[in-house]
Order: sequence, then structure tokens, then C-alpha cells
Amino acid sequence: MDSPRLLFAAPASGSGKTTVVCGLLRALKNRGKGVRAFKCGPDFIDPLFHETVVGVPSGTLDLFFSDQDQLKRLYCRHAAGADLCLIEGVMGYYDGLGAATDRASSYAVARALDAPVVLIVDGRGQSLSALATLEGFLRFREDSRIRGVLFNRMSESVYNALKPQVEALGVRPLGYVPKAPEVMVESRHLGLVTPGEIEDLGQKLDALAALLERTVDMEGLLALAGSAPALEAPPAPPIPPLPRTRIAVARDQAFCFLYRDNLDLLADYGAELIFFSPLHDDALPAGAQGLILPGGYPELHARALSENESMRRSVREAIQNGLPCLAECGGFLYLHRELEDMEGRSWPMAGVLDARAYRTPRLGRFGYITLTAKADTAFLPAGEIVRGHEFHYFESESCGDALRAQKPTGSRGWDCGHSRGNLLMGFPHLYYPSDPQLIERFLRACAKEV
Repeated sequence: MDSPRLLFAAPASGSGKTTVVCGLLRALKNRGKGVRAFKCGPDFIDPLFHETVVGVPSGTLDLFFSDQDQLKRLYCRHAAGADLCLIEGVMGYYDGLGAATDRASSYAVARALDAPVVLIVDGRGQSLSALATLEGFLRFREDSRIRGVLFNRMSESVYNALKPQVEALGVRPLGYVPKAPEVMVESRHLGLVTPGEIEDLGQKLDALAALLERTVDMEGLLALAGSAPALEAPPAPPIPPLPRTRIAVARDQAFCFLYRDNLDLLADYGAELIFFSPLHDDALPAGAQGLILPGGYPELHARALSENESMRRSVREAIQNGLPCLAECGGFLYLHRELEDMEGRSWPMAGVLDARAYRTPRLGRFGYITLTAKADTAFLPAGEIVRGHEFHYFESESCGDALRAQKPTGSRGWDCGHSRGNLLMGFPHLYYPSDPQLIERFLRACAKEV
């Protein structure tokens, strides 16, 4: 398929990738372009911003979760019909699974998708040194794929002075973004705040888009995207014949960490997804045959979740009565007896797990993991592996020991997760397409085909 595309990378996190990509998405959409967005790596919050700008969910591109064939299929599925696709990288351009490998890096994704790359170089506090950064990234790999550069937090005068030297390196200078704190997005303990929490976000995005129209070579950017060659994906494996099921999926301000690919796999396997709010609804959706409680920020909404006693009771009783359930991270916290909020106050939760969840001052376990069932569990037999990641400041009195988590590099591992006949829950965020059989078993259990 023909698919104009660009991957936006940076030397390091905090260089402004999300701000620049969201501004460009808004500017292109304002021009009438049909744009799609993607995010490299295990990220939930950046895609929420993409979705707010574009109006459709952002796709995940990750070479730890997926092999190259699956990555191409996922890209082609979400890119179908788009005029242009913008891919936001993760961390530094060459940063991969471990400290000394580029495996699963943004660079690896660019190579797999044959995508031209625009490097976003943060010009704060430097001038000519920004050029040295660019040249270093060009030389670090023989085929860096870097075809253009955008300078963030740089003045017009410095940009114009550097522009001829950028061209001498064989890279297209695509403009600059001046310091504009009024359109920046603040952060919190798990990264960016979510779009719904930002006052006048639409106005900020329009202001950012208008700024970029003045300072970025939009025609050059479009031409570079159009230079990407056609991309073909191998056919997908056949979908197993499964009965139709109705699956309740929590989605609101407290539970918003949902991979688009997870939802797509459920729908492909015949699930009707019924979204509900543990914050605002009184009970689980009528007729639900299964329950998914994803991650999010329940700690920020602990009081409201606790005060919704009818929902807590509905969830507890449904699981106790055998409703199949997958719960991860924030959803796992919600199933505890008590959850501590950001001020250190404890609030009653659903009470499925007789344990307390509490805040810690630092990330304890984070990053990519493979999860292996130590014995037969709900939906995951002994020895089977699913991929995911952990990223949380909160801890539990009872993390569980049904699964063995293993880092992809090094020797570090730990036990985690609880399983009982109809329930699999724990801190890890699961990437369902890495083990579709898990979802097949979950849905068969929901349809009472066991």
C-alpha cells in the first residue's frame, strides 16, 4: 500500500516529541489532510493526545511486543485510507531494550517500516552544539534513516545561522519551534497529564498549529513523507471461530490506559465491547459476559471510586459469582480492599483482593517484561508466555505469584499476578496480540465454553 509516513525521533526523552507531533497533526488536519498517528513503545498517554487531535485512536508500534511481520500488519491496518501518517518515537532514537542495544528502538521501527525520520533536536541552551548532536546521530549508524531535522526551543536567528550547515550534512532543515510555554503540556508522576485534564486544550492545539505553520516547512515535510516507498504486509493468521460475547470494559478518567490493538483483537475475535465508568455508573452493564479493568489513575480518583459503593459492590459480586475478568495495574488496584490516594488517605475499593495498595516514592518495577505462567492459571496455561510491561509508583501488600516476570535483558525477574478460576490480575500491562490464545481462552470462558 502507498502510505506517506514520517517517524519523529529525538536524542532523548524530554526533547518535545509529543508537543511537536501533536502540533503538526493539528496543523495537517486543519489543512484538510486525513492524518493517522502512531506511538513507538509501551505508552498510553501520548496516544491519548494523538486521539484528541486526530479524532481516531493512535496505533502502537513496538518491536518487543510484535515481530516485524505483525508490526507491518498493524501499521497497514491503522494507516489504511490515510493521506499521511506521523509516528512518534520513544526515548532517544537509538535507545532499545537495554542500555547497549538498539533492539526495539525507534530506529528499529523506522527500519522495519522503511520510514524517513525527522530528528527533533532540543536547542535550549546551545547553538552550534545542536549541529554536533545532529551529526553524531547521522554517523552513529550507517543507515540512520534521518532525512530531516526540526529544532525545538530555538530562535529564528540561530536557526537561520545553522540552516546552511544542516544542508551541507545532506539533511533537510524543516524549521524550528520557538520557546512557547503557553502551549506546553505539564507532567505528573506517570508522565504527561491526560488530555481531559488540560483546560482549553483545543485552543492550545490551534495556537500550536498556527505557530508551526509559520516556523515549519510544511511543504518540505509533506514531500519527505511522500518519499516513503510502498509498504506491504504479510497476511494475518486466520481468526478462530468464536461465539459472540459482550465484554464490559472500564473506560473513564480513572481507567484510560488501553492499547488500541488490544481492543481490536477483542473485536476481531467476536467481542462486543461495552464501555462503562466505575466512577460514574451505578453498576456493570447489563448482560456483560466478561470484564476488563485496564490501567489508569485510580489513585487520583480514589475518593470518587470509593464513594460509588453500588459499582464497587457490582464488580465484587460479579467476580465472586464467576464473571471472567482481566485486570491490570490501575484495574488491579481497584480490586484491592483499600487504595491509598496521593495524599496518603486510604479508601475502600472493590474488595476482591484482601490487601491494601499504597504509594511509594519511586518506580519499583518498570519496563518491558515477558510473563510466564508458573502453573495453569485462568486463561494462561503453565509455561505459556505473554508480553507486557510494568510502570507504577504504587505497591501492593499482595502482588501475587502466579506469573514469573522476566526482563528481556539481564537476569532480573520477579513473581507477580493473582489467578483464580475466572480472574487474572496484577500490575503488568498485557499486550494481547503477543499471545492471542490468552484472549481466545478468555472469550471462551466468557461464553462458558470451557
